[in-house]
Amino acid sequence: MNKFDPLSDYLQAQNKPEIVLSYEEIEDILGFGLPRSALRAEWWDDDTPHHPRAQSQAIRAAGYDSRRLPEGNKVRFRKRSVFGY
Repeated sequence: MNKFDPLSDYLQAQNKPEIVLSYEEIEDILGFGLPRSALRAEWWDDDTPHHPRAQSQAIRAAGYDSRRLPEGNKVRFRKRSVFGY
């Protein structure tokens, strides 16, 4: 069980190629506050085998990738291609 599963479930229920959510909206979906480290853009980047990230794994399991937007208080989730690009 991943504590970010509610976000994964939310994303899986969407039928959009791109979703933008504020941090507040993400926290409402999760039912808890995001850590301060979520303010850093790299927190939303894909994880690596050497540094797995629970949030990235949950987002990827839903079929999306995530990136923090430049204004710093929103995250863009983009549907991943079935072809891997």
